[in-house]
Amino acid sequence: MVVWIGSRTRRPTTWQIVAAYAATTALALSGCSGSSEPTRPAATDAVQAQRVDAIAGTVPEQIKTSGNLVIGVQIPYPPNEFKDPDGRLVGFDVDLMDAIAGTIGLNPDYREADFAKIIPSVQDGTFDVGMASLTDTREREEQVDFVTYLSAGTLWAQPAGGDIDPEDACGRKIAVQVTTVQETDELPARSQKCTDAGRPPIEIVPFDTQDEVTNAVIGGEVDAMSADSPVTLYAIKQTNGKLVRAGQVFDAAPYGWPVQKGSPLAQSLLQALEHLIETGRYREIAANWGLEEGMIDKPAINGAVS
Repeated sequence: MVVWIGSRTRRPTTWQIVAAYAATTALALSGCSGSSEPTRPAATDAVQAQRVDAIAGTVPEQIKTSGNLVIGVQIPYPPNEFKDPDGRLVGFDVDLMDAIAGTIGLNPDYREADFAKIIPSVQDGTFDVGMASLTDTREREEQVDFVTYLSAGTLWAQPAGGDIDPEDACGRKIAVQVTTVQETDELPARSQKCTDAGRPPIEIVPFDTQDEVTNAVIGGEVDAMSADSPVTLYAIKQTNGKLVRAGQVFDAAPYGWPVQKGSPLAQSLLQALEHLIETGRYREIAANWGLEEGMIDKPAINGAVS
């Protein structure tokens, strides 16, 4: 059984974080019914990457000749990959892959697919690479090779001025999105430790969507929330100071781009990402989406930790 850690090693989620908050109250979020889409930070449009001939020359000949990098993507999963209100495919992963494609001199050709079909479609050559917030696991490495690009785990958030500690949350009210590993595994386990020690359980407060979770924290209905670290970091960035971290990221594991087993494309993507890290483009893209916490220093081919 695959361990669910900080990404779509879990089941895919359908939550949407709202893009803007009502100016007239610190407790209300625009689109709190879940109907609003998050928007692409304006700064991301300025992040560009130029072709690097030495790296572009490492691309497999068939892909190089086509001029396109065919990318399988499953949406929505903000802030990594989703569509904005105008229908554009946006997100941290999208901006980063656009920069990768530019570095290796290819046009990014995004094609939507069901999450479960991403890896099989990479294996059979339908897609050159997958982009779906996939955790690089040893089990998956038996099917495809991964190039790691971000570290993701679980992270709590609380209202500004809060004093909650994830390691000592007995008796506190914690919001979570239904069906996530935080609801099914993490919080029940923490609550069990509380009751085993003779302390009050954690009151787990589930919501259907992540924007409802975020609203509940800002509105004072709960003491904190628990979610995937990219989710939490983006929510913190979007709330303009109304939410702050509670504790550190834990159970972290790398996201990776899958390519065919043994394909030299893995080395091309690795070198391109190393270049973006060295030039500061990677940091700029991560900062635009509030994901600096998940940045890695050295990408790897098949860097699974479990």
